[in-house]
Amino acid sequence: MAPACNGSNGSRAHVNLPEIKFTKLFINGEFVDAVSGKTFETIDPRNGEVIARVAEGDKADVDLAVKAAREAFDHGKWPRMSGYERGRIMSNFADLIDQHSEELAAIDSLDAGKLFSLGKVVDIPSAARMLRYYAGAADKIHGSTLKMSRPFQAYTLREPIGVVGHIIPWNYPTTMFFMKVSPALAAGCAMVVKPAEQTPLSALYYAHLAKLAGVPDGVLNVVPGFGPTAGAAISSHMDIDQVSFTGSTEVGRLVMQAAAASNLKPVALELGGKSPLIIFDDADLDVAVDLARFAIFTNKGEICVAGSRVYVQEGIYDEFVKKSAEKAKGWVVGDPFDPFVQQGPQVSKAQFERVLTYIEQGKKEGACLLTGGKSLGDKGYYIEPTIFTDVKEDMVIGSEEIFGPVMSLMKFKTIDEAIQKANSTRYGLAAGIVTKDINVANKVSRSIRAGSIWINCYFAFDNDSPFGGYKMSGFGRDNGLAALEKYLQTKSVVVPLVDTPWL
Repeated sequence: MAPACNGSNGSRAHVNLPEIKFTKLFINGEFVDAVSGKTFETIDPRNGEVIARVAEGDKADVDLAVKAAREAFDHGKWPRMSGYERGRIMSNFADLIDQHSEELAAIDSLDAGKLFSLGKVVDIPSAARMLRYYAGAADKIHGSTLKMSRPFQAYTLREPIGVVGHIIPWNYPTTMFFMKVSPALAAGCAMVVKPAEQTPLSALYYAHLAKLAGVPDGVLNVVPGFGPTAGAAISSHMDIDQVSFTGSTEVGRLVMQAAAASNLKPVALELGGKSPLIIFDDADLDVAVDLARFAIFTNKGEICVAGSRVYVQEGIYDEFVKKSAEKAKGWVVGDPFDPFVQQGPQVSKAQFERVLTYIEQGKKEGACLLTGGKSLGDKGYYIEPTIFTDVKEDMVIGSEEIFGPVMSLMKFKTIDEAIQKANSTRYGLAAGIVTKDINVANKVSRSIRAGSIWINCYFAFDNDSPFGGYKMSGFGRDNGLAALEKYLQTKSVVVPLVDTPWL
């Protein structure tokens, strides 16, 4: 196992750490202190040191942000602009992201422990592409003409839903920000965004760029803070028309309850997962091993769709176990600014300790620790890529979302058994299938209850491909034109035909 780099010195990293320019709340086009004057620390997971102190928003600040968004929506120009003009401003926003891509990637690496090498070529450019995708959709939102059964002329209008609250997670600070913000902007909504308290820095930078791009004041407000205060205030606010939340199933319940208890606002939830990766006997073994490793260890396992349950057909199981152990030992863990590193630190001390607790629980329950299982280094939140065998579905590590680099390997005999095991979870976010048999792929993909099925690939996201869950993984879709539906209302307009009695 390659050792973690020693904290923030990055022995092979040659990246200038970014200057942290924006640490205040962004409300009505201005950076402002929290009403309370409180701040909180955001921590570098490479070494546990403080990066910056960020203004801590709570209910009073959410009230101000919602007031600004309400004014911008009810009386401002954004929802009244042509779709073309909104799209043009969104394209400007995307251009600014491209111009600052290296700095933005460095901020997410510093704040979240994400690999800088991937951030600058994947996460940040993908955010700009997502903005452009929805910019292209902004002038194509339209209703339809209705053929009435009575003497009326009728048509529908598609109108922005209003003021939206976005509550985003810490594992992909940039990607999740734009999965929420981009379609809402295209629809003509105003919004209040609460980034995760672990990773608030890039969201504040994007607020700055949005203003430079020409997004009117009040349309995009960013209020860092904590879930029980700022998040709860957004979920329960009477002047917010819709909430979109990505995070844990437990917190998703609270968001729904708060929304229902206030103004019965609609809620879109993208929640937890315990995704299966099913590998059949006919798979190319080396390809399957690499795909399984990629599916769970990417982004240190901090991915809602991580392939944490790996089911391998009995004919290749033993060889798969052997090769997986060998490959895991070559997985390089260390400073995310090092271009040779494949896995950075967990995002926070709390998440680091949570993952280690799950690993200990797996040992106590009788799962066999094949490789890994320990922390690395004397600084920061690094954990070895970990593989368990002999895992059962009713074990804690086999049923609960760990959100860390922990793979559970299990054996199956038949296709029907694989389907039954894959569906034996309260979650339904994603699944992977590895086989050369198209009939097997078709049967299994149609039988698994999950929102995304990847055949002979994994993490195959695209702007045009809707993403969301079944069961307790939530409802509503991000990505694709389907995401626009969350931020639009349908209005029917009916007029009697001229000189035709209608009573």
